[in-house]
Amino acid sequence: MSNEQFYSKLKAILSVGELSKRSGLPISTIHFYEEKGIISSFRNNGNQRQFPRESLRIVSLVKAAQGIGYSLEEIKSMLDNLPKDRKLTDADWTRISKVWRNEIESKIKALMQIRDHLDKCIGCGCLSLTECPLRNPEDKLCKKGSGPQLILKK
Repeated sequence: MSNEQFYSKLKAILSVGELSKRSGLPISTIHFYEEKGIISSFRNNGNQRQFPRESLRIVSLVKAAQGIGYSLEEIKSMLDNLPKDRKLTDADWTRISKVWRNEIESKIKALMQIRDHLDKCIGCGCLSLTECPLRNPEDKLCKKGSGPQLILKK
């Protein structure tokens, strides 16, 4: 059974125009995602691109992930670990969300640390090797000597 027959049987196909309209993405972006291997299509008998309906979920996930700072390469890497031969399940999405949740929590922690120490750094131009909690926590660079070690990268 071809992809077209399989998805037609499920009535779970979208044209590129439908996918564009429902996702809010330009057709060019959908083609770009297809070119990068993030989503895939097949051609119907009229040689028109057809996308499985779960492509809508995937492009929505891509836009959400990009909105919180993930690169397209990072997103594709995660999506590459999902099965391609069946509809994605709640367990599949839970697996992704656990990984991303941990990474997001780490980013939040780092941003909160920056926020909490930012008022001490505004305008100081500090290259301190002994006091800066953002650039040199616990004075880890003191063993390299004095001077701007982060800039010199000895």
